[in-house]
Amino acid sequence: MTLSLWLALVGAGVVISLTPGAGAVNTMSNAIVAGWRRSLWGILGQQVALVLHIVIVAAGLGVLVTSSPILFEIIRYVGAAYLIYLGVRQFLAKPEPAAEQGGPVLVRESGWSMLRRGLLVNLTNPKAIVFFLAFVPQFIRPDQPVLTQYSVLAATVVLIDILVMWFVFATAARAIARLTRSERGQKVLGRVFGSLFVGVGVLLAAVH
Repeated sequence: MTLSLWLALVGAGVVISLTPGAGAVNTMSNAIVAGWRRSLWGILGQQVALVLHIVIVAAGLGVLVTSSPILFEIIRYVGAAYLIYLGVRQFLAKPEPAAEQGGPVLVRESGWSMLRRGLLVNLTNPKAIVFFLAFVPQFIRPDQPVLTQYSVLAATVVLIDILVMWFVFATAARAIARLTRSERGQKVLGRVFGSLFVGVGVLLAAVH
């Protein structure tokens, strides 16, 4: 991959990662509920899904998904239902006891649980496969070693997404984390992020 092509990939990767979506909502929610540092677990889960999407496209399975309307619709509705489930659960979650004096109330969720949720949030979005099916070939040159190019592409996109998710979305969430110091604030945030998850899920189901 030439330097100019790689720089174009970096630019595209930054724009894509900065575009709000289910991954950004999940990252901000994790940062508020579990803390900025531990939100990295969810981000890593999202990256595993991202790599799997690239592998699916590289293996040619993306063509199968996009050429099979029934399979695509099944995956799409499963993904939408999962996001709506996350939203309803967060919307109805009971607040933790209010903090005494100091920082926000943090929920001690296991890293594996956060990683698994991040994986499912990104993996159950078939539109990501369609997107990568259109995106990836723009940066692959068939006359050059394909495995090396895919490796560079995956590493670049993953690194950019980690940096954007952690230092943009998770950091932005820290600014409103103070609301979790009170039970009322926790309810407000739960309903806000619950509604966002439901909204993204509905859009995933409705938009063709």
